[in-house]
Amino acid sequence: MSTPTGQQPAQLNIELSVDLEATYSNMALISHSASELIIDFARVMPNMPKGKVYSRVVMTPMNAKLLYFALADNLQKFEAKYGEVKIPDAPLLIDRSKGFTG
Repeated sequence: MSTPTGQQPAQLNIELSVDLEATYSNMALISHSASELIIDFARVMPNMPKGKVYSRVVMTPMNAKLLYFALADNLQKFEAKYGEVKIPDAPLLIDRSKGFTG
């Protein structure tokens, strides 16, 4: 976003409610239409027959791409500080009798 020469961009203030509860998610289900991306944040627990979606976020494709860039930037900074985040070679699977396998 550009601003006329010599002007500072307007500051955006975001309110974060003190009683906002964080939701843990270890799975994201992503789908899309022509105009939106839908991300369902779910929690799947070992030895449980099903998971549950706790939050749904609907975004425009542009905002989803901006989120993608922000996540990439933050993961790069995280790995620079704490080391590489390892992802298993085999996809993480959920075996209903054993829980998570990989």
